[in-house]
Formats: sequence, structure tokens, C-alpha cells
Amino acid sequence: MKISDIAVIILNWNGENFLKKFLPTTINKSNNYARIIVADNGSTDGSYKYLKNFEPDIEIIRFDKNYGYTGGYNKALKNIKAKYYILLNSDIEVTDNWITPVIDLMEKDKTIAACQPKIKQYINRNMFEYAGAAGGFIDFLGYPFCRGRIFNTIEEDKGQYNDNSQEIFWASGACMFVRSDLFHKTSGFDEHFFAHMEEIDLCWRFKLLGKKVTYCPGSSVYHVGGGTLPKSNPKKTYFNFRNSLYILAKNLPAKNFYPILFLRIILDTIAAIKFLFSLKLNDCMSVLKAYLSFVSHIRYMRLNKPKKNMPKITQKYRRSIAWDYFIKRKTIFSKLPKNKFT
Repeated sequence: MKISDIAVIILNWNGENFLKKFLPTTINKSNNYARIIVADNGSTDGSYKYLKNFEPDIEIIRFDKNYGYTGGYNKALKNIKAKYYILLNSDIEVTDNWITPVIDLMEKDKTIAACQPKIKQYINRNMFEYAGAAGGFIDFLGYPFCRGRIFNTIEEDKGQYNDNSQEIFWASGACMFVRSDLFHKTSGFDEHFFAHMEEIDLCWRFKLLGKKVTYCPGSSVYHVGGGTLPKSNPKKTYFNFRNSLYILAKNLPAKNFYPILFLRIILDTIAAIKFLFSLKLNDCMSVLKAYLSFVSHIRYMRLNKPKKNMPKITQKYRRSIAWDYFIKRKTIFSKLPKNKFT
């Protein structure tokens, strides 16, 4: 595998501090294996000036404004020729030999469209990290969770998810290895999402092509998390509620979508009421705004709904993760019934 076959692409927006902290390590541990490209998403801090110090060890792409995670990556990847893209957040510390195990896995199995490494916390380094952990899943109502993280319960890494090449439902956008030809075949990220959960939509579309998404425990990275928006930010609440509805509208056939939408409306209303009584008024309003945006875009989302006789979607959880977590008290992944992942 030539260096030109693999491109590490870091999308940066006002992340000068993260670049200073992590870019030198990324270069040191990656440039013998891959090209390193930083796409600057219209930063207004000192990011671009700092990046110029690393030429020619890295390539720099500069945009005129912030196009979000989806638009920024789509614009950047249109002009990058490589067999594999590695989409890497600027707030991630990579480790020795973090690239080779994943690429070797994808080379052995040509049906793998995307893969993620083990993602752990930068501060508490023995703990899994919220955004990906040991691989992502989704329940039948469209709520995402991970091996190693269900809602806000995060597990310690004790090697419990070191099984090789585990198939998952979605790979984290914080550190995603993806085949470039399949990325472009599926038209990349849907820019209506702007940010958050767009990787779940992309991975679902990979599965509709009959491809796999996997997790590789032989590679580890450490993620700060919340670098752009903290988990408690009302804007993130808006994106999470809206984009999870987008995912369902785009990827479910009509016979499944409308009954599930009815259930989601009930559950999301309960969530909004909980925000209200917790005096999180901005989060409550974010849920309402999410639904207003969803209604205005539902026609577009349903235009691209799956055709009949599509491949069976694997690694989807056929129960409600909210029910199992809050009512049944199954707060860690190993307690979930394995026969419900089909």
C-alpha cells in the first residue's frame, strides 16, 4: 500500500488549540503511512497561520466559510484522490500503529465500506469515549448508542470489546476509515445534516448497498470530545433530535417509517416536557425547532427512501434502547439481549 493510497483528512474550524496539541503527534505517527491533509472550514482564529508552519509535511485546503462537518468534508474529498479516506477530528490524539490494523482489515474484506478504531477518552484514558466507543448501533426508533456507551453511561475498557473485526451499525465520524469509491458512490454526507449523526446516515446507506461497517480493536485513539459543541449545548440538542428523524425518513420504507414516526413523536414530546420541568427551556425549544425543520424537509428526505427488495440491514437493535436502559435498567451493552441484533 502506497502512502498516496491513504489520506488522513482533518476538518478544522477555529481549532487552533487542538491543532497545537494534537497535529504534531498525528504527523509523527502517520506520515510514514498516509498523506495528511487539513481542510480549514473558514476559521477566524489563528488556525491557518499555525498550519502554514507544517508545510510541506501536510497539505492545506482552505474554505471561505464554515460549511459544517458535512459540507466541509464533501468539498474537501471531491479533490482528494486516494483509495482510503481517514476522517479525523482535530481533537483526537492518535497512537502508534493506529492506521495499519484498520487498513489491513479492510484490505482482507472488500465488503467493508467503513471502519472505526477503539475510541477512548483523552482525559480518563481507561474509559470509552461518548462519540463512538467500541462501535455504534441504532435501535428501531432511531436512537443511537455504542458498545461501551449507552446514553450517558460510559464503560471502562477492560478488553471486553476486543473481538476482532466486529460488525457494527455505524462508525464514528470522529475517526472513520472509509473506502473513497463507496463514499462518492453514495454521494458522501447529506449536507442537510450540517453536523451530528451524518455518519449514521452514511453507514446506513452503505448497508443498503450490501456493504459492512466494522470496528477494529487493534487500533486505538483518544478523543477530547465536545470540541465544537458540548453535549449540553441546545444547538446540539436541536441537531440530535432533527437529524435522527432525518435518518429514519431517508432510510426506512413507508410501511416502517410512519408507525415509527408516531412513536418518536410521543417519546420526543416526553423528552421536551422533561426539559421544560428541568428548566432547560432552550433545550425544550430545540426539540420544537427540530420538528419544525424536519416537517419542512420531510418531502426531500422521503424522495430518496429505499426501494423494495433491498439487502437486509444488519446489526440493528430491534428493541427500544430507551426502554431497556431506563425501565429495564440494562445500562451496559453486554446486558442487552444478543438475539435482538439482527
